Amino acid sequence: MVRRLPDIATLKNRCRSMAVLDAILSPEWEFRYYSYNRRWSDGQEMASMRNGSGDDYFIVFTPEGAFIRGFAHESSMSPWRQEPRALWPGLLNNLPDALRAQADEPAFGMEGLLLATFCLWRQPQDDRWRIGDIDYSAADPEDLDPDGADWLLGILTDASPDTYLNYAAEYFEIEADPQAVAHVYSCVPLTDEVVLALNPGIDLGALASDLDEIGYPVVA
Repeated sequence: MVRRLPDIATLKNRCRSMAVLDAILSPEWEFRYYSYNRRWSDGQEMASMRNGSGDDYFIVFTPEGAFIRGFAHESSMSPWRQEPRALWPGLLNNLPDALRAQADEPAFGMEGLLLATFCLWRQPQDDRWRIGDIDYSAADPEDLDPDGADWLLGILTDASPDTYLNYAAEYFEIEADPQAVAHVYSCVPLTDEVVLALNPGIDLGALASDLDEIGYPVVA
């Protein structure tokens, strides 16, 4: 998974695009999987995924780099699978001090503990994403994805809009317009025509607040 994730800038744009597509297809925020907030905190932006079943990820983009924290609630590496509750050994080993605040963020924890089965990070000078020194051998030997990262982050590793189309067909039970999805996936300015092709019930005006929060470009 670490090897397949794109660089920080590409990942940020992909997260924005997915958030815009979810906003168009689901005007009700609570029914969306993917969101993006360019004003998460001072100088920080955040992408997130929540599937409503207890699984999620949060990606914080900062000037010092990016930090990904994910939680698959059925993972054998969940802190809630052991007593006393604790993060999987090595999960945060070698996390740079510049990104340590993200692991300590109260919004990402529960009962004072980071709610995570996987964490990844990358700084601007890095040539790849990094993880801690983790021993996966103690996880369920029959689980090919013990931390849930392949499942939850898989859509982020694929530049093809078809991946989002498949997700939309399964979750929203619709066949989204392929050309419109490809337009948004390219992160080029949004137009009324593209919005209407995806959802005839809304237009750019109705999306103004979402687009401002996401920071996605719009045709002037």
